[in-house]
Amino acid sequence: MDRVKGKIIVITGAASGLGLADSRVLAREGAQVVMTDIDPDAGQTHANEIGAHFITQDVSEEASWRHVMNEVESRFERLDGLVNNAGIAPIANIEDTTTDVWRRVMGIHLDATFWGCKSAIALMKKSGGGSIVNMSSTAALIGLSPYLAYSAAKGGIRAMTKSIAIHCRSEGLGIRCNSVHPGSISTPMVHKALKSLMGTDLMAEEDPEKTRVALGIGEPEDVANMVLYLLSDESKHVTGAEMVIDNGDTVI
Repeated sequence: MDRVKGKIIVITGAASGLGLADSRVLAREGAQVVMTDIDPDAGQTHANEIGAHFITQDVSEEASWRHVMNEVESRFERLDGLVNNAGIAPIANIEDTTTDVWRRVMGIHLDATFWGCKSAIALMKKSGGGSIVNMSSTAALIGLSPYLAYSAAKGGIRAMTKSIAIHCRSEGLGIRCNSVHPGSISTPMVHKALKSLMGTDLMAEEDPEKTRVALGIGEPEDVANMVLYLLSDESKHVTGAEMVIDNGDTVI
């Protein structure tokens, strides 16, 4: 316990899925968690349960980042960690992807990660450092045909993370930046994909846990524990890394 005690950590897309799991684990380990999400009802409900602070945010809007960081600085006076987690994954290959879908995916993933990192670094510099975790995907490593825009965006996040890590190290900012690359994890996003692509409704199964294990799908806490490590001082010598959590799927 207390592996991130007293740290102020912002997590986007925190009302469900991986963001919610991150919030729970980090709060349990002593962090003051600031959850943001486009869904204020679910976000505030979960924040109340966890003992976190909630801010409504559309990460694809640059102004929302100024609002979040201003509120964090006003309320807590510093920022120690950021998890750029918010995302969407529309199912569409290269022939089916429309310009509107492409731009929406890039806005929520690439634009938001850029604005999040830029604004977080500005605030972290004032207190001497911090840790940024950018949620990427195994799609950034191998590409997924049904997820053209998502794969491209996650690949961009992978490269952006390394560039930021090198910059922060060379400038002596005391800020680390790493990317996390989950494979299939039991979240609403993956459940939707399973139903659409395979006709499998995981949560409707007689024994969802048995089916999850049989399909080789991980749990949100598997990712949250990696995020915890990267935000803790245990990973003080880790930056620019890509942490893959996929049960070896990208190795096979």
